[in-house]
Amino acid sequence: MWCDCSAEDSLLAAMRQTIAVRDSGLFDYPLVDDNFKVRDVANEIISGLTSEDAFYIVDIGSIITKFELWKKHLPRVEPFYAVKCNETDCVLQLMATLGVGFDCASKGEIQKVKEFGVSADRIIYANPCKSNSHLKAAAGAGVDLMTFDNDAELYKIKQVYPSARLVVRIRADADEAQCPLGIKFGADIQVVPHLLAVAANLGLNVVGVSFHVGSGCSDLAAFPRAIEASRAIFDLASQMGFNFSLLDIGGGFPGGERSSAAFSQMASLIRLSLDEHFPEGSGVRLISEPGRFFVTSAFTLVTCIIGKRQAKLESVKVNVDDGGDDNRGEDHPGNMYYVNDGVYGSFNCILFDHQVVTAKLLHDYDEGTKLYQSSVWGPTCDSLDCILPKVTLPSLEIGDWVMWPDMGAYTVSAASTFNGFPKSVLHPVIPRSFRAMLKSCEDETDEIPVCSPRLRTLSSSCGLSLDMDLDDGKLSSVMDNIAYIFPFEISIDV
Repeated sequence: MWCDCSAEDSLLAAMRQTIAVRDSGLFDYPLVDDNFKVRDVANEIISGLTSEDAFYIVDIGSIITKFELWKKHLPRVEPFYAVKCNETDCVLQLMATLGVGFDCASKGEIQKVKEFGVSADRIIYANPCKSNSHLKAAAGAGVDLMTFDNDAELYKIKQVYPSARLVVRIRADADEAQCPLGIKFGADIQVVPHLLAVAANLGLNVVGVSFHVGSGCSDLAAFPRAIEASRAIFDLASQMGFNFSLLDIGGGFPGGERSSAAFSQMASLIRLSLDEHFPEGSGVRLISEPGRFFVTSAFTLVTCIIGKRQAKLESVKVNVDDGGDDNRGEDHPGNMYYVNDGVYGSFNCILFDHQVVTAKLLHDYDEGTKLYQSSVWGPTCDSLDCILPKVTLPSLEIGDWVMWPDMGAYTVSAASTFNGFPKSVLHPVIPRSFRAMLKSCEDETDEIPVCSPRLRTLSSSCGLSLDMDLDDGKLSSVMDNIAYIFPFEISIDV
């Protein structure tokens, strides 16, 4: 559905109030210029701080740009955002507004997503191993689409949620991935006939295939291999009396600030493979589970140096801007810097997600500034709390600030308050053009994708008119979301 709406100031004010009550705030974020610099926003935030606590700058426009990029390069594939990647309210509310689906792994994630007005048909319970209590919660929430990869799970589902629609997850490991997943999840291809036979004997409804090549995949051939294997499973299932109608191609897409070209290349190969094995008109619904793709580049962490200690390291005679060289200087005490977030907080991504983080100084330094071998540490009392064991930096002082880009994936979602240190707070900002797109300009047509294909008009009791492309299957979901945002009586004209 594509939405074109115009509204009066009173309606927008009511929308803002409603969303603010739900701690969503899409219309209340500070505005920035479209070409804003993160450094400038960071300096403005720091100028208003009463303490040196670390914080995130969240670029809402970056997520919307990624959504547009997805629709451009994979138009047939519906994204179901992987909640585990980043479950902050600002991200989930934006995803709900954009109309994407959600990949949930627990009853807690399902409950949180539904709090944003997301209907059950926009959720896939994509955890192949589920506890009985979580299955019961999914049934209570009406979330019936879920994955499995073993026969024990089938017997469990038969007992707890026999009406569920099931998707068999197959193992499809990439040769290179940041986080390989096949060691834990995914049925080997040769086991699938047995699983389908068990499902048939139990009278369970298996509707499709899913796979995950691995998070942060860099193997371009992984997706085409997995899609071809899925086609073989579809054909086998048909012979066994099943009528498969869903293919879930999982996640693994890059999401860094400079990853657009890599994603475009990956998407091109996926399109070709899908067109060959699951062509348009085949009746197969295509979905995916991107997480880091959407949020990685949208989050920049800003930390303060809270401590400094000298250690026996080497100075390096290089300029800040020339990328460095191997000309070592005389022995000189190097520097150990302590910042106010670490591996027990946002930088858990180093341990859990195998992330390589990059430090950028908030303030520029003159060309010719001497650099020193340094290390950067988190604030806790654990020696494991090392962010960068070896990095070249100028001589910094307590109170200086360091920026860390590409920190949106698997950071805030697993951060703890170990040792009593608080989690870094979020400061979402939204570029002007994206704010205008989300709430619509009076004299412009702004397209916000949600679904398709029939035009209906939704009218509110206060005079708002929304023209939407809307199919019957998504009508209930859309009405739930409209009612969630607009506290007015809604009627439908077909």
